[in-house]
Amino acid sequence: MKLARIGPAGQEKPVLIQRDGTARNISSVVDDISARSIADGILTRLEQIDVAALPTAQLEGVRFGPPVSDVGKIICVGLNYTDHAAEVGLPLPTEPTIFMKGCRPSGANDPVRLPKGAAKGDWEVELGIVIGKAGMYVDEADAYDHVAGFCLFNDLTERSFQMEHGGQWTKGKSFPGFAPLGPWLVTRDELGHPDNLRIWLEVNGVRYQNGNTANLVFGVQQIVSYLSQFYELEPGDLIVTGTPAGVGLGQTPPAFLKSGDVVRLGIDGLGEQQQNILAWED
Repeated sequence: MKLARIGPAGQEKPVLIQRDGTARNISSVVDDISARSIADGILTRLEQIDVAALPTAQLEGVRFGPPVSDVGKIICVGLNYTDHAAEVGLPLPTEPTIFMKGCRPSGANDPVRLPKGAAKGDWEVELGIVIGKAGMYVDEADAYDHVAGFCLFNDLTERSFQMEHGGQWTKGKSFPGFAPLGPWLVTRDELGHPDNLRIWLEVNGVRYQNGNTANLVFGVQQIVSYLSQFYELEPGDLIVTGTPAGVGLGQTPPAFLKSGDVVRLGIDGLGEQQQNILAWED
């Protein structure tokens, strides 16, 4: 199933989108799509009810908020596509490269403001994993049991903050609005194993990223198992799995975001996003 939260920020209503595209308002079943409702088994409950008896919801022209209202940790995997590591001139990691993102997810199509004085805003389309069941020391064979579903994610980055101000990557990743998520949470039963999905991103109609999740260095099961050695994974946590080649930093010469740009991105089965880029002063 596809689950979404639609409406103005702070007033989103939960909906279920059926395979034929019909949206059903599920407010009578659950108040919100949240870490708590996922932990309490809302995905199983929704599988057991007659959703056709629920009222329909209009999707055209509405805002899609983050599909999970209260994402917990955002754990990111860097350099996890073979082609991306090559474009930035770094060797493939022997273990996943991990960093954190310190901002809250925003809606899939919400506008994005660049930081004050930003000079090197960049894009990174990524596959996101939403954790559905808590766990530590998870075996790879059991990893999917801990996954609620998958989302499209844009790991926006200010490269000057990331690379020119010392310290680690997090400061370049954490500006408000730098985590567009959605439009949907797609459950495992609908998407299947996301190991051969087209993943792409365009800026102003020019396609920069055109990859496939088959090129992941570490796959979903490996990542979930690996991270569970260091973190207590909890329902509502978001793991983003890296980006394919084609980031702005990897262009010759480098290409970075500016006010007025339009970014579009998508992953097969997970929908599309579009963000209008604004300067801090706009």
